[in-house]
Amino acid sequence: MAQPLDPRPAFAALGARTPAALVGEAPTPCYILDEAQLARNAALLAGVAARTGCRILLAQKAFSNYDLYPVLAPALAGTEASGLYEARLGREALPEGEVHVFSAAYRAADMDEILRYADHIVFNSPRQLALYGPAARAAGRSVGLRINPECSTQKGHAIYDPCAPGSRLGTTRAQWDAEMTPALTALLDGLHFHTLCEQDADALEITLGAVAEKFGDVLGRMQWLNLGGGHHITRPGYDLARLEACIRRAQTAWGVTVYLEPGEACALNAGYLAARVLDVRRSGEVNLAILDASAACHMPDVLEMPYTPPLWGASEAGKRPFTFRLGGPTCLAGDVIGDYSFDMPLSEGDVLLFGDMAIYTTCKNNTFNGMPLPDICVLRADGTLSRLTRFGYEDFKRRLGSFQE
Repeated sequence: MAQPLDPRPAFAALGARTPAALVGEAPTPCYILDEAQLARNAALLAGVAARTGCRILLAQKAFSNYDLYPVLAPALAGTEASGLYEARLGREALPEGEVHVFSAAYRAADMDEILRYADHIVFNSPRQLALYGPAARAAGRSVGLRINPECSTQKGHAIYDPCAPGSRLGTTRAQWDAEMTPALTALLDGLHFHTLCEQDADALEITLGAVAEKFGDVLGRMQWLNLGGGHHITRPGYDLARLEACIRRAQTAWGVTVYLEPGEACALNAGYLAARVLDVRRSGEVNLAILDASAACHMPDVLEMPYTPPLWGASEAGKRPFTFRLGGPTCLAGDVIGDYSFDMPLSEGDVLLFGDMAIYTTCKNNTFNGMPLPDICVLRADGTLSRLTRFGYEDFKRRLGSFQE
C-alpha cells in the first residue's frame, strides 16, 4: 500500500488546532470543507487565468458542493459536467458561468434537457457527433470532439489512463481519418483532451507535443482547445511557469481559446474527514483500530486508486512508537484505510482527522452496509464550524425503493 501523503499541506490551514478541538461534540464521521483553503486555491487559479487569458472551469466530478462555488467563482469561467445532472447543477449554482458537458455517450432521452443547460457540448466519437451534433449546432451550442493523443504519462494509476490501449475515451487520429467526414468536421468548434491525473506541467508539455503531432493540422481550424483536468496546479511546487508556457504555445500555434477544467486543483487540501475510534484490538502482530468512518463508503478512492490518505498527527507505519491499522466498520474485509504510527496508542473515542478529503468524497460516497452518509460541514474563514447538510435513515431508504410519483 502507498505511503501516507506528506501531511503538512493537507493540514496547514488548521494551524495549532487539534482534531478534537476542531470537531468538538459534533457527531462523526463528518466532512469538513475549508473555506479559506478554497479561497487560496481560487487565487492561484485566478492568477493563471489573468496572466494567460485561459478560461478555467470547475470539474464538478471532483468537487460538487455547490454552497462553496461562490468562494471559487472569482477564478472560474464556469463549470464542467459529465452528464445531465452536473450540467443542471452548474447552470443553477453558477448561473453566470459557462457550462461545458462531456460524456462518453449520451442518452437520446437526455439530449434536449442537456442542450438547455450546456454552452459547450463535447462528443466522444464521430458516431455520437453525427447523432447529436446537428441538434447541438441548431440550438446554438458550441460543439467539440474529445481526442485521444495516444500519449500515456500515467505512472501507477492505470485506472485513470485514458490513453491506455483499447481506451473507450476519445477519438484517435486513425479513427478520425476513418470516420470523420467534411460535414462532421464542419460541425466542430473545438477539440478536447483529458489525459492527466494529479500531474505536473511536464506531463502536459509532453501530451501537448503529441496533440500537435497528431491533430495540429486540424487545430488551426478550431476556435478553442480544452486541455482537460488532472493538472495539480495548486499543489506546492507545481511548475506554474511551464503550465503557462503550454497555454501560450497552444494560443500562438493555433489561435485558439484555451480551457482548463481542474477539479482536484480547485479543492486540493481544502477538506477533512473526521472520525472516532470505536474499538481497539490486536490480530496476531497487528494493532487494529476500527473507526466510524469507512474507506469503502466515505473515501472510495482510497481503495480505487489505491492510496493512503494523510492523517493529522500520524506518520507511516513504524516511524513512531505505536503502529495501528485503521479500518472501517463494514463487513468488507478490505475496508482498510491504511497503516499509521502514532506517538501514543489509540483509544476508544479518539478523534482522527484525515486530510485532502474535499475531493472525490462527498460526490462519490455510498451507503453500502447501510452505512450512514457523513454530515457535511464547513470551516468558515473566521474559524467557525457550521453544518451544510445532514443525512439520515430516510436518505438511505429512499435510494432503494417505494417509488412515488
